[in-house]
Amino acid sequence: MKHIKYLASVLVTGSILNLAVNIQPGQAQVAYGSYVGVGPTVGLSEGSQIGGVLAFRYKLLETPVSFRAQALIGDGTAVVPTVSYDLPLNWQTDAYLGAGLVLASGDSPSPVGNKITFALQPGIDYVVPNSNTVIFGNAIIAFDAYRNNGGTAVSLQGGVGLRF
Repeated sequence: MKHIKYLASVLVTGSILNLAVNIQPGQAQVAYGSYVGVGPTVGLSEGSQIGGVLAFRYKLLETPVSFRAQALIGDGTAVVPTVSYDLPLNWQTDAYLGAGLVLASGDSPSPVGNKITFALQPGIDYVVPNSNTVIFGNAIIAFDAYRNNGGTAVSLQGGVGLRF
């Protein structure tokens, strides 16, 4: 039963990425630029938890793919590296879907649990026109995220970044 959740999430992710690849987004291009940013995070599972996030995006030029990593710091700490498919909405805005791992440390749960597990990360990046400022927001959905009782962990993050 536990493996069915993973299989279902992989199939849904593959279907979304396949759909996104076949969409013709007009003349818009993926917003160029990598960034590093900070902001708040809110864990919504196993009792709410407020913390901070350090976010990083490395944009691969000429492909709609980015490498992302977020460090979530709350009662516990977790690092979430993902690879995302970026879909341009307009010249300044990208929506994306990432897949990766939650690398949690310690016994205290972070905003996304306390277990190493698979995660999905839908989000959006907005580049402020005529600046190097990025406003970002995303969710992290971690499957089987808790050591003692499993369960899915969900966190929401947002913040401001500096493009480089």
